[in-house]
Amino acid sequence: MNEIIVFALVGVLVGFSKGGLGGPVPVALTVPMLSLLIDPQVAVVLVLPLLIFADGFALYFYWKQWDRHYIGLMLIPGLLGVVLGAFVLKDIDALTLKRIIGGLTLLALIFKIASDRLAAMSYRPRTWHGYFAGLASGFGSTLANVGAPPFTAYLLLQPQMTPRRFIGTTTLFFAVMNLTKLPGFMLLGLFDLERLLSIAWVFALIPPAVMVARYLIDRINQQAFEWLMMIPLFVLSLYLLLNNCAANC
Repeated sequence: MNEIIVFALVGVLVGFSKGGLGGPVPVALTVPMLSLLIDPQVAVVLVLPLLIFADGFALYFYWKQWDRHYIGLMLIPGLLGVVLGAFVLKDIDALTLKRIIGGLTLLALIFKIASDRLAAMSYRPRTWHGYFAGLASGFGSTLANVGAPPFTAYLLLQPQMTPRRFIGTTTLFFAVMNLTKLPGFMLLGLFDLERLLSIAWVFALIPPAVMVARYLIDRINQQAFEWLMMIPLFVLSLYLLLNNCAANC
């Protein structure tokens, strides 16, 4: 029963995030939540098809509103980060992966709290900054679905980056990253098709969650919602960092 409830929450959180409610914060909760119940490697792999399915909705809402310059700059390094992350994910032990997920999640949380100050910083763009952001985002996304901080930090520092271009660029970049992870995970033998089929019902929760998110975007305080999501995110990240149990405990 615990797994059913958690997987249902994962589907809803993915739908909320891809519907634009809470940005990447709801998605950042999914892998840490599942890692409390199942092997963290399995958690990372199982969330991926849900994200790919939900990416279709996000791309529909922000179609062609991305900035091709930044996509071109960060895409190849991002793909390299995905490859590196997949090889690390295959060989890492469960306890170390739990701690990495906890650490990356905590870093993502710290970034989110500090992100409002980034746009106000005095910054001189450098091409290699974009390469590094793409690489780090692909790597973090592959290991724990927390690749957003380096990518969004780089975009927030760019001049004349409008909100819709920002969201559209982020949407396309991570949709490509997620699609790239799929064949990599399959080639490395990380996918458990039987386990995936056992949670196929979760896909049905994503479309209504997306629609609810679209309805709520302009009707609730998004900042308050994000803070509500960040409280359990902080607790989960600390638990995964400090817990010495390698098994599901």
